[in-house]
Amino acid sequence: MVKAQVVSFHCVLKDRVGKVISSTYNHGVLTCSEGQGKLLSGLAKGLENLRTGERRKIALSAEQAYGFYDPDLVIRVSRKGIVQGETLQVGNQILTQANDGEMRIFRVIQTFTHTVMLDGNHPLAGQDLTFEIEATDTRDATEEEIAESNVKIPFLNFNLAFM
Repeated sequence: MVKAQVVSFHCVLKDRVGKVISSTYNHGVLTCSEGQGKLLSGLAKGLENLRTGERRKIALSAEQAYGFYDPDLVIRVSRKGIVQGETLQVGNQILTQANDGEMRIFRVIQTFTHTVMLDGNHPLAGQDLTFEIEATDTRDATEEEIAESNVKIPFLNFNLAFM
């Protein structure tokens, strides 16, 4: 049995040079990183054995965070092939199938009359990140939560409110 906790925490996310990218409050994050292989598993590992009230600074390389930037995930597609394609603007997000067959969220990064450029990389892909964490609540995870964590994608919903 994998030892795991469910942690709620305040978090300040910074880039490599210390610039604040986001500040958020997360509820019920499962720290079970074994077997996950999912996005931000390095953060889950850094949260292990955290106690309520404890503060931690967790530094992740780009590879451990949102992965390296993949230029193959930048694609140009016809507006006609996308639902609401005629109204898409820079910054819009769409869920579509990537060239590798996986469903992925793409951001519109450039628009043209008949096509749009889409980027399937996470906005923080390729960046080393530091998470400054303060645990507000911790508890042992149930067996059911641990079992469910192996099928949730992603297991950590870290919402970024860019400043």
